[in-house]
Amino acid sequence: MAGQAGDNEEQSPGGGAAAAPRLSGNRFAGLSHGGIRVPCDCRMGGAPTTLHPPRPDAGSEARQALLAMIDDAEADGREVFAPGRELPPELWDQIDTLPREIERLSSVKHLLLYGSAMTAVPPQIGSMVALESFEPYTSYGLHWFPYEITRCRNLKNSTVSTRAIYGNPKNRMWFPQLPAELPPHLVADNCSVCGSAFEDRPIQRWISLRVATDVLPLLVQACCESCLSDLPRPPSGYVPQAHQGGPKVEQPPPR
Repeated sequence: MAGQAGDNEEQSPGGGAAAAPRLSGNRFAGLSHGGIRVPCDCRMGGAPTTLHPPRPDAGSEARQALLAMIDDAEADGREVFAPGRELPPELWDQIDTLPREIERLSSVKHLLLYGSAMTAVPPQIGSMVALESFEPYTSYGLHWFPYEITRCRNLKNSTVSTRAIYGNPKNRMWFPQLPAELPPHLVADNCSVCGSAFEDRPIQRWISLRVATDVLPLLVQACCESCLSDLPRPPSGYVPQAHQGGPKVEQPPPR
């Protein structure tokens, strides 16, 4: 974070007042910092991990406040959605995932989740068609993202705590073995790839792809093997194909 300019002028070598240094603005100023905490055990020891289980918050005060914020954002067509700016820290810390109602935020260009305690983003983020900037920085429980985020065609900027995501090149954090069934709040409405309705249980796979300015681990929920074969190829330096996770997945060595 940028520091603050002092009150005293420095003297230049020639005796005159030196020009004040240019400081970068703190774009996270004024945000709730309640979610910043010691990283979870998923990043420790190189052991296989599991998906974080959801916390029961469906009727909580925090969730209801967040839903009310979504209602307001939809009504006024705001372009920035930053719940950490409006929720007090004690409520912000209770938010485990964004609700599926974010699909209504079609005018939002900047989604700011700085310092959240979230462990998942739902597939409905793919309906945020105006999204240009996604900033979940210091949300250390967010280890992965839904493949549907690739539908946000205007997304150009991302700020992610990359050391906390599966498969990152710094520590090659393990991809967990995908469960037979995802928690209901994470199940996609339609195929991640083609958008068709599911006729059977989705086929789940991990894949690492570039999204805006970061390579992210994405969870694909596909309707058929053909859709899996249509997935893009991961960039060099990552697991080269879609996979189910688990300790048998070979990753490149850390950089």
